[in-house]
Amino acid sequence: MKAFDYTRAGALSDAVGSPAMLIAGGTNLLDLMKLEVATPDALLDINPIGLRDIAPEGAGLRIGALVSNADCAAHPRVRADWPLLSRAILAGASPQLRNKASMGGNLCQRTRCGYFMDGHSPCNKREPGSGCAAQGGINRNHAILGASDACIATYPGDMAVALAALRATVETEGPDGAREIAMRDFHRVPGDDPSRDNVLKPGEVITAIRLPAPVAGRQLYRKVRDRASYAFALVSVAAAIRVSGGQIEAAQLAFGSIAHKPWTDERIEKMLIGQAPSPALFDRAADLLLEEARGQGHNDFKILLARRTLAAVLAEATQDATGE
Repeated sequence: MKAFDYTRAGALSDAVGSPAMLIAGGTNLLDLMKLEVATPDALLDINPIGLRDIAPEGAGLRIGALVSNADCAAHPRVRADWPLLSRAILAGASPQLRNKASMGGNLCQRTRCGYFMDGHSPCNKREPGSGCAAQGGINRNHAILGASDACIATYPGDMAVALAALRATVETEGPDGAREIAMRDFHRVPGDDPSRDNVLKPGEVITAIRLPAPVAGRQLYRKVRDRASYAFALVSVAAAIRVSGGQIEAAQLAFGSIAHKPWTDERIEKMLIGQAPSPALFDRAADLLLEEARGQGHNDFKILLARRTLAAVLAEATQDATGE
C-alpha cells in the first residue's frame, strides 16, 4: 500500500471542495488501496461530521449519507414502507461489511471487474487509453447493456438498484452549492470515458438519500448469483408493481449487474401499465429490455438469465391478479 496522509474532518465544510479522497466505511476503498488500484496521497475521514439521521420528510424519508447499510436495512420505517430497499441491502456483502459500509459510500463503490482489480491488465477505467482486457478475455460477469468499446464492466451493488427502482434522489453539497440528482441519473454509462463512474463533481460530497412517498403494491428484489451469500449478482431485478382490477396500474423496475450502472428503461414501465399480467406480456417486456443486449462470449448466458429473471419477478409481483 502506498503511503498517504490521514486527517479527520470536523465539519461538512472541511470535506466540501477538499482535494483529499474521502473515506467513510472504507469497505471498497481500502481493498483498492491494498491492491494499489487506488493510490491517494491523502485521505479525509468524514465519519465525525454527522449525517447519520434517518428522518421523515413529508411522506418520504431522508437517510443521511453516513448511516450504515445495516442500520438502514433494519430501520422500522424502511422495512415497513420500502421493503425493496431493505431486501436489496441484506442481499449484499456480509453482516460485518453492512455494519461498516455507509449509504453514500455504497453508491460510490467501483466495479469488481478482475482486470480493473488486478492493477496490471489493460483497463481504460483504471488507466484511460490502455485498452479493455475484458473484451476478448474472461468476461462472464460483464455487461450486456450500455457497454462501449472502451469498457464492459458492470456496477456491482445491490442497494443502488433498489434506489433506482424506487426513484430515490441523491442530495449533495459541493463548491457550487447543494443539488439533488435523480438516482437513475447518478451513475454513468462508460462511453469513451469509463474512468468516471458517476456524475459527482470534484469536491462534491453526498449528504443524504431521499426516498419519495412509499409505493403501493408489491416490492420485490431478486438476486441471481453463483452462491447464496457473499457473492455479487449475475443478474438482479428490483420491482415495485401495483395491480388493480386485473391490470397493472404502476410499475417501477431496475436491473443490476447487466450494465455499467443500475439499468432502467422507462419504456418497459410504460408498456406494462394498463395491461393484464400474462406470460406473453412479460416476454414483451423482456424483448424491450434486451433488444440491444450484446454478449461478449462468456457472458452470453446473461441475456437469457435476465429474461427469465424479469419474467419470474413480474409473475410473482402480479400472482394474485393472474391466479397463479
